[in-house]
Amino acid sequence: MLEIRNMTKVYKGGKTAVSNLSLTVHGGDIFGFIGHNGAGKTTTIKAIVGIHGFDQGEILVDGKNICKEPLACKKVMAYIPDNPDLYEYLTGIQYLNFLADLYEVSAADREERIQKEAKDFGIYQALGDLVSTYSHGMKQKLAIIGALVHEPKLLILDEPFVGLDPEASLMLRQKMYAFCEKGSAIFFSTHVLEVAEKLCSRIGMISEGKLMLEGDTKDLTKDRSLEDIFMEVAKHGKTD
Repeated sequence: MLEIRNMTKVYKGGKTAVSNLSLTVHGGDIFGFIGHNGAGKTTTIKAIVGIHGFDQGEILVDGKNICKEPLACKKVMAYIPDNPDLYEYLTGIQYLNFLADLYEVSAADREERIQKEAKDFGIYQALGDLVSTYSHGMKQKLAIIGALVHEPKLLILDEPFVGLDPEASLMLRQKMYAFCEKGSAIFFSTHVLEVAEKLCSRIGMISEGKLMLEGDTKDLTKDRSLEDIFMEVAKHGKTD
């Protein structure tokens, strides 16, 4: 579903943000992308979704190259940044219908999906209100619903649990499981290692722009916690 091949991103001034990164996310995977602040997580994510260019390598989404076929890639994925910028002069329902129009979702399908997701996340009654009146948590929920409205094959999330209350966090985890049970895939970054260890089927850990380890979560955490692994990488830049 997602394949990154030897991707390198160098910023102006010569800083290498990501170096020769390769990883694969298969259908059904919940892939947790872990690393300290400035490790290269957000740079990688923005390259995947086509916001940032990169200097070497290639990124394939559902078998298509993000540089050569950006629209085809974006049609089958959805992206939620760590701090979503929404159109605050629209109402919640206008915003969701705008996204549904972009992805050519039929009137019947969008009505059913929006109603279900908005009720599940507890903001159905607020869809007629301006987005500018929403709390941070409500905006995060609206962004999640907007990402799901066209039923993407690949969901890209950057710190998706920030700003969500416990009930909404549980609902999001349940949605993520259900999403991947249908054969779709999720690639997400998080600092909440306990959540990543419980939720993810696979883990990749990045440090100073380099992928330090990748594998099945159960195999990686067989003898130690994800937190122990993270601290070892943070201190020594490698694991045994």
